Amino acid sequence: MTRGRRPSGRGMRDRITMTEPVILLPGLMCDARLWAHQLLHLSQHRPVMVMQPTGASATDMAASLLDQAPSRFALVGLGLGGTIALEVLRRGLDRVSRIALLSTDPLPEAPQVAAAREARMVAARAGRLWQALAEEYPPADMANPEGTTARLREMAEFLGEGVFLAQSRAMQRRPDQQKTLRRAMLPALIMGGGSDTLVPPRRHEFVAKMMPFGRMKILEGAGHLLPLEAPEAVTAALETFLRGPMLLV
Repeated sequence: MTRGRRPSGRGMRDRITMTEPVILLPGLMCDARLWAHQLLHLSQHRPVMVMQPTGASATDMAASLLDQAPSRFALVGLGLGGTIALEVLRRGLDRVSRIALLSTDPLPEAPQVAAAREARMVAARAGRLWQALAEEYPPADMANPEGTTARLREMAEFLGEGVFLAQSRAMQRRPDQQKTLRRAMLPALIMGGGSDTLVPPRRHEFVAKMMPFGRMKILEGAGHLLPLEAPEAVTAALETFLRGPMLLV
């Protein structure tokens, strides 16, 4: 009698890696259009979904995601999306197989930054949403200012003032996630733009050093909105990361 060969541990891990669901979390005032290039290419090899943040705080947004998410998944978040991803990690570490944090600050918002955000929220309430958003994402930091701001404006007009206010408040009140970083025993990719003034490279270096299995990638010439400014480079980095070995701990 001929017996079928039992799959090796490595083969099983590769199969799981290729098919694990991936959840993409957009940044402040962004939606699935932020991830257009990544959705097109990453979904050729695995299930990929975008989850739009809903709720009044990062905690609420994370709880909503966990209620809707598969039993186990990989997380990719940018900015606000990264803040939510870290809260998901804090609440449901056993459900996350790996995490990629793009343009993400794990520390609470500094008082002076929170005050500036409050001024932008006042402007949005007064009908100057685009002005507020232009201050949120300085065009001078962008690798492709014209194309990036055009797409950002599309998303902002679709989402509206109410979403801006709720998401801004969530960023303003985000918790300190240093403990979460230190206990995250899973593959982690920390990616940032070399020209990002909102979350500069030194903050990404800090995050990567805190995470037991964190590794950092800086895209020189890009700013905060990496998937719009350097779509091919972001997709390539995520594809390599998602294909990487899973940890057996």
